[in-house]
Amino acid sequence: MEEKIQSNQNPEQSTDENSKTEKVEMTKKNEVQLSAKEREEISTLLKTKTQSNKPKAADSQDKQAEPQENPKTEEEKVDAAPKKAETVNQLSEEERNEIRQLLSGKISKTSYDEHEIDYDHLNKQELVELLEDVVLDKDISHIKKQVAEIKTHFIKLNKEEIASELQDFLAEGGDEEEFKHNEDPLEKRFNIAFGVYRHNKAKYSEQLEKQKIVNLQKKHDILEELKELINSEETLKKTYDEFKAIQERWKEIGMVPAAELSELWKNYHFLVEKFFDKVRINNELRDLDLKKNMEAKIALCEKAEELLVEDSVVKSFKLLQKYHDEYREIGPAPSDKKDELWERFKAATDKINEKRREYYAGIQNIQEDNYKAKLALIEQVQEVVSQEFESIKDWNSNTDKVNNLLKTWKTIGRVPKAHNDEVWETFRGHLNNFFERKRKFFGEVKDQQMNNYNLKLNLCVEAENLQDSTDWKQTTNKLIKLQKEWKAIGPVPRRHSDKIWKRFRAACDVFFNNKSSHFKGRKEEEKNNLKAKEDLIEKIKAFNPTEDKKNNLDTLKEFQRSWVEIGFVPFDKKDKVQSEYREAVDSLLDKMQIKKSELSQEDFKEKVEIMKNSPDSDRVISKERAFLSNKIKKLQEDVTLWENNIGFFTVSSKSSTFKDDFQKKIDKAKKEIEQIKEKIRML
Repeated sequence: MEEKIQSNQNPEQSTDENSKTEKVEMTKKNEVQLSAKEREEISTLLKTKTQSNKPKAADSQDKQAEPQENPKTEEEKVDAAPKKAETVNQLSEEERNEIRQLLSGKISKTSYDEHEIDYDHLNKQELVELLEDVVLDKDISHIKKQVAEIKTHFIKLNKEEIASELQDFLAEGGDEEEFKHNEDPLEKRFNIAFGVYRHNKAKYSEQLEKQKIVNLQKKHDILEELKELINSEETLKKTYDEFKAIQERWKEIGMVPAAELSELWKNYHFLVEKFFDKVRINNELRDLDLKKNMEAKIALCEKAEELLVEDSVVKSFKLLQKYHDEYREIGPAPSDKKDELWERFKAATDKINEKRREYYAGIQNIQEDNYKAKLALIEQVQEVVSQEFESIKDWNSNTDKVNNLLKTWKTIGRVPKAHNDEVWETFRGHLNNFFERKRKFFGEVKDQQMNNYNLKLNLCVEAENLQDSTDWKQTTNKLIKLQKEWKAIGPVPRRHSDKIWKRFRAACDVFFNNKSSHFKGRKEEEKNNLKAKEDLIEKIKAFNPTEDKKNNLDTLKEFQRSWVEIGFVPFDKKDKVQSEYREAVDSLLDKMQIKKSELSQEDFKEKVEIMKNSPDSDRVISKERAFLSNKIKKLQEDVTLWENNIGFFTVSSKSSTFKDDFQKKIDKAKKEIEQIKEKIRML
């Protein structure tokens, strides 16, 4: 298009030069053939025409099919204004109206600028909302360029998001072949809105074809009217006014089927030539048309010069193209002004084209800078990828570096088209290499994480066994030790991480919450209990066993029952007094020559007797039975878990040690289960 605009050929040159040789001859011919009455009518017509409006710009469809011919008579020159260039593209009725309004000043600069939207700075949400608003306009010719821009930029942003999702997926250790993009709500809204546009476009095209058939019939009707006008006997003024009205109606009708266009124009021009043969328009009317054409071209020169201060290069270039089309359509100007007008219009054109070339040269410089910046990023990511990482921490920290480089890459912008694919493929290749090595590394540590998971399961079991303990100090120390072991073990598979941590923490929280509740408001009571237990210890130490073993055992049970009934003592004294009590009891057992197992069994029998003699014995015994049953169930679950864990270990010396530890726990738990079952039978 720029080459077309910069052409040095004056579009009115050929027509005007050919007309020079015929001008005097045609004038003389008119003088000989016109009667006195006709001369008077022409004089009246000229006075009227000097006050008439300028002819409107011709239909661009007419430009496409009208043949280019040099005038043969003075009458034909008068009709030069409506003749068009042979190769101009067709315009729709809406586009012609818009051009007419733009030329007549009815479209303001502000309203035109509303189409110049910077789509590069819109996000997906804004693009979708804009598309949803635009497709409400069913005028396809008005919105098709805007819809195309929105579609292009939305697809670009969506591809970038999908690429980002893929990199995040790979960064988390995923396989590229397993990656699957899920359509987000914005994509669904975009597809729905674009579907509305496609539907409206199909409907618009169908209506346009129907309208072309109607327009064809209208133009055929006009041709019939023109034939009747040629054969009419009306005065010259009336006939010419009717002829101009027919021309205006012809221009306003709009497009017709392309297959009918050429024949339609031939018939029209044939009838127009016959009309001018009849009315013998003289040279003065020709001068009037030349003057109107000159005024129209001066207005176009002024509009072209105004484009020199337009900020938008794209907008000014598009308008300049329209002005060039209009300039060619106007027709010839007076011969003494035509070169001057063309040079003025061409000078404005050259300046606008130079401004456009400078604009795109600036874009090229920016893209070159972007190219250099992306080459620098490639060097940085290559430096990271070339390193060897031995720990999860190293991999995670360098993954952050790589992701930050990728974010920086996305902010830089386009590079020259010749290098765009090359730099991206190089950069992406380094990223793929990095994340492939990371995936392989984490695959190798998977077995270690599974072993860590089994170790933490054991810690959960131990913590759950301690959660109901009332040995506050000892259990606290044990749980703290378990927590330290937990931290030292290392990571577990991500799918188990939260679940197993919540289980361990819940067991710890149960104990520490119970401990906190226990010690609230009990300091004074614990001091009294401490005094009572110290007195009881002195009684145990002072007791001298007799030869009656049963009597000695009953006395020991009484001491133990009293000890249990006393209650809690201050926490900081608990271990000391408990130790003194245990030493006193152990010393007494040695004196009585009684085994601890006998004492434990006798203790439970005694406990059963006490429960049977209590007022609500049924409830107490039922509660004890439920407690023992739950304990068996818990031990059985632990046994099942430990036996399952043994199956995870591979054959190695280290694994054998773990398996032996689990087997000891299993055997101990089974023995305890049998003892509890015996107690249930005693109940």
